[in-house]
Amino acid sequence: MTPISDGSLGIPKSPVDIERSHRERKRLAVERAMASPYMRQRLSGIDPAKLDDTEMWARIPVLTKDELRKLPLEDFYSEFCVGVDKAVEFWRSGGATGKPLFYPRSQTDMDHMMGVAFRRIWTCIGATAADRLHVSFPLGIHPVGQLAARSAEMEGLATIWAGAGNTTPSANQIELILSLGATIVAAMPSYALHLANVAEAEGIDLANSAVRKLLVSAEPLTAAKRAKLERVWGADVYNSFGMTEGAMTSVERDGLGAMIAWSDLFVLEVIDASSGKLLGPGQEGMLVMTPIWSNEITPFLRWQTGDIVTLQPQAPSEDPFSVFPILDHRLRTEGFFKVRGVNVNHGDFEDFMFGVSAVTDFKADVIATDGNDLMRVYIELKRGAVGAAAESELAAAIKRTFEITPEITALEPGSIAREFERSVKAPRFIDRRDTT
Repeated sequence: MTPISDGSLGIPKSPVDIERSHRERKRLAVERAMASPYMRQRLSGIDPAKLDDTEMWARIPVLTKDELRKLPLEDFYSEFCVGVDKAVEFWRSGGATGKPLFYPRSQTDMDHMMGVAFRRIWTCIGATAADRLHVSFPLGIHPVGQLAARSAEMEGLATIWAGAGNTTPSANQIELILSLGATIVAAMPSYALHLANVAEAEGIDLANSAVRKLLVSAEPLTAAKRAKLERVWGADVYNSFGMTEGAMTSVERDGLGAMIAWSDLFVLEVIDASSGKLLGPGQEGMLVMTPIWSNEITPFLRWQTGDIVTLQPQAPSEDPFSVFPILDHRLRTEGFFKVRGVNVNHGDFEDFMFGVSAVTDFKADVIATDGNDLMRVYIELKRGAVGAAAESELAAAIKRTFEITPEITALEPGSIAREFERSVKAPRFIDRRDTT
């Protein structure tokens, strides 16, 4: 197959090139930030000429989304941003909690965010000119869908702009995937599972389709979720990871079995969440990101992403992508129920449920009843599963694993899929105690 890249992806030739870029661009990033009234206050005592000194760089305070959300909207654009009149588009900030911000992006920003960071995805996952890409990421104000589709077209891929279920109904998407012979599907993991559940309810086996690669992003991908996606789609799963404050930051390399990070476009640090101390290669900690090529309007410096990761260099090889470090995304720092004093992490529970072979789909909520918290789990069972026995076995397994006794309710096949249809992200976990 013919590779799609035309060689214009700006891949550095060696770690020396990346270090040189950091020396030059970190200084420019700080100088740009000093033009922001909000950031200027945070940079008191920082000398842009001494940023090669790790202690000087570490003195720049870590910036969080909660801090920016405290700014009145007009102050965000006038006090934090620089040169908003250069904006050619706005990106909605990600995340499932809190009021979103809309980040202005200049054409220079876009040249690097879409024209380099997103374009690298397709060569990295081994896409070829013969592939057809079906994009099921959300379209509209959430940027990932449009950027995936636009960057793929820049690389010459035939692209189907479907969007999530709130843009194109899932049943229609399955028909498009089958009739147009899509070989790559790009979607959030939860929506890719949702599509498979819709197909299964209609008696369609997507593992027999032409799809051979799944690109997933925007949600944590655990081993259990990956295994289920590979099983129901009969395809290789490629994880990717990014943030609206930067762009696509990391993607799984074909043949490597791990994500690599664009360390030439971003300064990526792993710090101890408690002390703020910089951690070494392979040590697990909080990811801090500074964009050094896409900061013309939004001068993010040392942005705390909310992700727990490790970073370590690759062994040198003939692969041009081996210049980039491996990023292992462990978890997000948010998302759990506290039920009768027990913390139930959403990711752990999701992993557990995806490992139950009799269950094809699920959702969960917590209510307050008679002064106590009750966790309710709604499930759809695989064809042939015995309802009462499966429900009893599942309740006992949850009790053993999470130390809580849930209420289990079996639903008709396709019920949860229909409920999730109009959602950008599948609302699998809902805390109803504030409204019950």
